[in-house]
This record gives sequence, C-alpha cells and structure tokens, in this order.
Amino acid sequence: MGGETQGAAGIGRRLFLKLTAAAAAVTVLPRWVWASFVKELQVRTVEKESFTFDPKTGTIRWTETKRNEPYALIVDGLVEKPVSLSYNDLKGLPQVTQTSDFHCVEGWSVKDIQWGGFRFAEVLKRVKVKPEAKFAVFHSLGETDSAPAGQKHYVESFPVSQLLDPKKECLLALMMNGKPLPHDHGAPLRVVSPSDLGYKGSKYVTRIEFAKEARPGWWTLANPIYPVDAPVSKDRLRKR
Repeated sequence: MGGETQGAAGIGRRLFLKLTAAAAAVTVLPRWVWASFVKELQVRTVEKESFTFDPKTGTIRWTETKRNEPYALIVDGLVEKPVSLSYNDLKGLPQVTQTSDFHCVEGWSVKDIQWGGFRFAEVLKRVKVKPEAKFAVFHSLGETDSAPAGQKHYVESFPVSQLLDPKKECLLALMMNGKPLPHDHGAPLRVVSPSDLGYKGSKYVTRIEFAKEARPGWWTLANPIYPVDAPVSKDRLRKR
C-alpha cells in the first residue's frame, strides 16, 4: 500500500474503500446470492507473499532472506507453562476428518470441503490453562500488506467454549481434500469454524494465545463493520 493516503484505522485508502464497498454489498445482496455456492474455495488473503511451507520437511522458507526454519505452533498466554509443537507433533495428534461448507462474508459459499486435522481439545491436553483464560487468540505467520491499528499480522479470537463445543465442529486443519494444505489456503495450519463467516478462519497459524477477553481480529480492526462475532445466518447453513 506504499505511497497511498492512509484511511480509516490506518489502512490504505484503496483497501479501505474495498472493505467498505464489500461490506455494503453484503447488506443488500438478494437472498438467492446469499444461498448460492461456487465450485472452488477462492483465495482471500491479506498476508504478504514472504514465505512458503514444505509439508515434507515441516520447514518454513522465508523468501526474502532465503532462510529456512522448522515450523512450530506456540501455545502460550494464560497457561502454566507454554509449549512448542512441531509440524510432526501436530500430525501425531489424534486426527479427524470432516466435510464442511465455507461461507464468505461477501455472500458466496463453497460446499463439501473435506478437512483433516485435530480438535482444539488436543491443545488443552498439552497445557494447563489458567481458570481466567476464556478466549483463544490465533496469530498467523508473516506480515500483512496493511497494518490496521498497528496490527501487522493476522489475528482472530474465539471463546474457548465454542472451540470445544462438538456441535460447532471447529477444527485445526492440516489437510484439505485429502492433501496437505496448499499455501494459498493456509499451510501449515488453519482454523476451520463452519458456523462462522470465513474471515474468522485464520490461516498460517503459528501461535495460540490464551486470554481473558476476546481480541478484535484483523478485519474488525480494518473496518468495524466486520464484527468480532461472525456467525453464519441460519438461512445459509445447510441441514445435514
């Protein structure tokens, strides 16, 4: 966004106008558009193209510095003792698969995506969470093209109770349609929350921070019309 006038929340004017237009469109879309499905999950990301991930070695490659480093998921915040889990550690957790629809805030949806990964409960088994920790904040790798309110990397938060609710089918995904997550869709690790709008599903997750309160996500900071809580409307959810 270099050289552009800064708009609301410190983001580039072009991005601000795009966010406002998209959000306005959502409020006036006819119901048939809300209910429509597209064939493939479209790429919507704000991260800079500064890294890649090799699932064979569990290694992150930083493109600018040509530096390799092993991926690790850090679990910290309001826990008795932080832990670091390698990619192999994550693959070694009890794995589950599920088929879920994806619903974007822009009004389109993708049906029947097969995800593979592990439940959030597996994270809790490996740390002692303090009683006051009611929320989990997900932090993503790399930097974003803009930094609303000074937030340079992608963040989103969920109530711990929601992440543990079997009815919500929240998943920490390593696989997509039978293969390791591709880079465009969040490798090495992403959040899948079928009952929430797509922007809640952080990609490139590298840290889970336990906290007392919810934290506004990247898109909420960029434009408050994107709420902290983003449940999919019932008329968009398919009955299975």
